[in-house]
Amino acid sequence: MTTREFAATVTAPHVRTHERPSVSDVFERPMHDLRLSVMDRCNLRCTYCMPRATYHENYRFLGASERLERAEIVRLAGIFTRLGTRKLRVTGGEPLLFNGISELVRELARLPEVEEVALTSNGLLLAKHAAALKAAGLKRITLSLDSLDPEVFARMSGGGHAHVDDVLQGIEAARREGFAPIKINAVVQRGVNDAGVLDLVEHFRGTGIVLRFIEYMDVGNRNQWQRGLVVPSAELVARISARWPLLAAARRSPNEVAERYVFADGGGELGFISSVTQPFCGACTRARVSSDGVLYTCLFATQGTNLRELLRQGASDDELAELIRGVWSKRADRYSEQRGSGTLLRIQRPKVEMYHVGG
Repeated sequence: MTTREFAATVTAPHVRTHERPSVSDVFERPMHDLRLSVMDRCNLRCTYCMPRATYHENYRFLGASERLERAEIVRLAGIFTRLGTRKLRVTGGEPLLFNGISELVRELARLPEVEEVALTSNGLLLAKHAAALKAAGLKRITLSLDSLDPEVFARMSGGGHAHVDDVLQGIEAARREGFAPIKINAVVQRGVNDAGVLDLVEHFRGTGIVLRFIEYMDVGNRNQWQRGLVVPSAELVARISARWPLLAAARRSPNEVAERYVFADGGGELGFISSVTQPFCGACTRARVSSDGVLYTCLFATQGTNLRELLRQGASDDELAELIRGVWSKRADRYSEQRGSGTLLRIQRPKVEMYHVGG
């Protein structure tokens, strides 16, 4: 099935029977979700995202004046909701490094038409922020944890002083505050952390926390991606099911990216995000805005549209809305499908880094 054929079968879950989204792309994919990267900096150097070894000494993160201010982020988010966006996800880098993160969440949650504000974090600072984020109106949290083994965790997160226990404390703080469901993302690389997959499953089974395994992707330009390091989701499903039988479960919505499985004994559920072996471009409804205000229409984009420049030049909301509408209506991104089919031409320009646009 082609992307166009697939997209024709999709009815976005937020669209009521008497209304249609304000803007869709060339494959009829609505702009339902917005990922707001509020910080390009991170307190980890994960090998698949921001590997320490590939940074030159003259690499420079954005200065404070180059990043969007809180009021600018909220204003842009409000414009996106006029165009049909209903779910906002605050990302990074590491979003908990953003000064005033709880206040930002509160303002985003108050926007008309917003159904949900979520956040993705590495969890290191979550114990400090969990209560304030819950009070501000944050609905869901997704955290990254690639291994329970301290040595493997340290290697994958770039070393430094961070410890796996810091993340586990953040997860426990989120549970105490009543976030549900909490999702844990684990990027699996062959020969790196795949031996610890069953340990992760055993740890979170029966807790109500949803563990999701992500195939190692060729995001950005710095992670030295090799297809041989990808562990296909089907292989993980078979490995886990041999220990704890799994049953396939239906997606909760057509644009949900993870394949869902439940434990046959009622021990909860797992998710598998298979961008490499089972691309889901046909259901992708995500726009992304980087912390310096650039709109990207794909995680693998090579160029974007600078919204910050127009914001600071005094553009009206209507002018910004028409620009965003025009960009999305021309969107034809199918990177993962084309990569898998072998039809993708070699990209000459570098791709945007994942820490600029979130995962």
